[in-house]
Amino acid sequence: MAKNILICDDAAFMRMMIKGILGKGGYDVVGEAENGLKAVEKYKELSPDLVLMDITMPEMDGIQAVKEIKKIDANAKVIMCSAMGQQAMVVESIQAGAKDFIVKPFQEDRVLEAVKKVIG
Repeated sequence: MAKNILICDDAAFMRMMIKGILGKGGYDVVGEAENGLKAVEKYKELSPDLVLMDITMPEMDGIQAVKEIKKIDANAKVIMCSAMGQQAMVVESIQAGAKDFIVKPFQEDRVLEAVKKVIG
């Protein structure tokens, strides 16, 4: 059975790129959100197996969104994505409850490897 994934990134082309990579890996993208607030709403609505979450977004950043999603579902699985491989952000993401961290620009095999590691 295909795993359902929610993609959250403020850049439409990034969401499209991730969607393409996940599609090749046999995963279903069930929803997209362009900011953290929408990601939290979509999570409630869709209950995906995994969320790929950008860190830097308008309205609510990815780290805050992870904290909100974790309040709704303590078992939520989230992989953070960011162009900034800053150590502090990686640490903060993991502390907020993210399972893994991938850096942009995405390498297809790294994305699929992270997703597979987290949800199989």
